[in-house]
Amino acid sequence: MNIRTSYAFAALACWAFVLAHEAGAQAGKAGAAETWPVRPIRLIVPFPPGGATDANARVVARGVESLLGQSVVVDNRGGANAIIGSEMLARATPDGYTLMHISVAFAINPGTHLKLPFDTRRDFTPITNPLVGQGALLACHPSLPVKSVTDLIALAKKHKLSFSSPGVGNVLHLIATGFMSKAGIAMLHVPYKGAGPALTALIGGEVQAMVVPVVIAMPHLKAGRVRPLGYSGAKRLPALPDVPTIGESALPGFAMDTGWHAWFGPAKLPPHVVKRVYAAVAEAVKAPALRDLLAAGGYQPVADPPAVFQKNFLDDLKHWGELARLAGIEPQ
Repeated sequence: MNIRTSYAFAALACWAFVLAHEAGAQAGKAGAAETWPVRPIRLIVPFPPGGATDANARVVARGVESLLGQSVVVDNRGGANAIIGSEMLARATPDGYTLMHISVAFAINPGTHLKLPFDTRRDFTPITNPLVGQGALLACHPSLPVKSVTDLIALAKKHKLSFSSPGVGNVLHLIATGFMSKAGIAMLHVPYKGAGPALTALIGGEVQAMVVPVVIAMPHLKAGRVRPLGYSGAKRLPALPDVPTIGESALPGFAMDTGWHAWFGPAKLPPHVVKRVYAAVAEAVKAPALRDLLAAGGYQPVADPPAVFQKNFLDDLKHWGELARLAGIEPQ
């Protein structure tokens, strides 16, 4: 065998190795796409247990895990208006086994914080928005001598009242701030580490009022532990037909929803994982029982495709940032 022939055989051998390696890599990718998930999925909820985000995450997770065939384990990591839990997701391995269910607070934080420990646009993969909130309740402690939104406004003009929220810049804080601005009143803001602790403070009489998600307020309304005064949505909530909207009862034109709840992954989440998670979430929120449960809490099932939600998310970063500025919230 001459030198030229030897080189030819060597070249063919090299090409055979390269082709075999590429074929193996492609087969590995295909296998990964077919087998994911093969173990439980951790779902970070960056708020304490007991809040609306936590409650909604759990009901959606139950539907998703039945479709994926693996447990979805909720991991509550509250604090700093969802920043602590969000940072954990940003640092997670992008293998599909760590995801996050978060409220629209995620889109608000860049406009209310001077420095975040992550880049909201760069360090995450938007997947879908399983639900959108239609509004929240303006509620008070039952000891407060008011029966309506008009009464609350009148009392707040005479006495210094306080209200709780899940944190500075949280959507419930922004709704309360928008309400006070429209009503021409000022109440003392007392922030907590989540909607659950903020509602507990209202029930305990630490504060007099709160803008609270319906889904966590409902049991306490029935027990008489809090009194509903008005609903922030554009129209009355069917589950509470006797509670007027803030707009119809006191402030014409006032209407504010509570934004989306969404699922995110770390940056560079594989496309096959994004596709499967989206498909599972979208299918889960089609279940009649889940849709009825969400509607009773003032939420509308949505689940936009990843490309659609990603565009909406980027638009919302601008929208909520502007609302925070209009509310006079100084970035901290």
